[in-house]
Amino acid sequence: MESAKKTDLANLMWSEKYRPKKLGQVVDQKEIIKGISNLIKSPDIPHMLFAGPAGVGKTTTALCIAMELLGEEWRKNTLELNASDERGIKMVRERVKEFAASIKLAGDREFGRPKIIILDEADEMTSEAQTALRRIIEDSARTTRFIIICNYLSQIIEPIQSRCVVFRFTRLPKEDVIDHLKMICEQQKAKYEEKALAQIYEATGGDLRHSINIMQAAAGMGSVSMASVTSAIGISGRARVGEVLRLAMSGRFNDSRAKLLELTQVYGISEGDFMKYANEEAYEMRIEKPEEFAAIMAEYDYRLAAGAHPEIQLSALLAQLGKLTKK
Repeated sequence: MESAKKTDLANLMWSEKYRPKKLGQVVDQKEIIKGISNLIKSPDIPHMLFAGPAGVGKTTTALCIAMELLGEEWRKNTLELNASDERGIKMVRERVKEFAASIKLAGDREFGRPKIIILDEADEMTSEAQTALRRIIEDSARTTRFIIICNYLSQIIEPIQSRCVVFRFTRLPKEDVIDHLKMICEQQKAKYEEKALAQIYEATGGDLRHSINIMQAAAGMGSVSMASVTSAIGISGRARVGEVLRLAMSGRFNDSRAKLLELTQVYGISEGDFMKYANEEAYEMRIEKPEEFAAIMAEYDYRLAAGAHPEIQLSALLAQLGKLTKK
């Protein structure tokens, strides 16, 4: 039985296998971790709202809080949801409310600590769902604490922000990311080139989770070398989105749309991720009219957030980008 557990652990994604279990192990974010460590010592722990780019430790920090507060009971008393998968009021009313309102066992009451609900990618929730969530936060304040996670703080309604202590996570420094990647390589006994690790950082912009995934893919090719990293990056979602953009802006609409459909229907990339990666890739491209590009992206991001049909809107986005280069 024990050997089976070890095998399961070895087969984990490295990003999960080496996810910190304690706040002190979180990469960088020192001031935030110091502030949270002080907060959770209080008998009256507040709700928290974590905002910042992807892959900088927001979800990991939330899980570490649950582990440190609840100890061995943390899984039973923690609900983790991804709001981008379940965006509506139904998810809030049924899953969150049911968990928050569930009656604790006598032993749990003696345990004297609140249940924790971790709501990831909350900026993908509709405003109606967020309003419903606000009421649940108020109604369950005696027994439950929320840790709400988002990329964009501006997408969270003010009544929720005002009920939480807000922490703004920042991009991780290059040195810290590379040191962490080295540690994983050494633990996995994987050969690596330091230049290749730097190449991974440049490709991901400091997204540690994405960096680890690329490194694991490269290591699967034999070693983490410049060649294997280049190959691994070439099959990443962001690189594929960049290819779609380049095809669209070169006037090859049909080719770009075919690649778009492959991304969404075959690889399962969401419209939100497509827009995020497209925006990141745009910084790497020499666009003649960046202000017009930004305006087009903002318009279609709004349309998607308003609930317009994703496939139609993304296709229209590609058509607009094609026109941009012809002006």
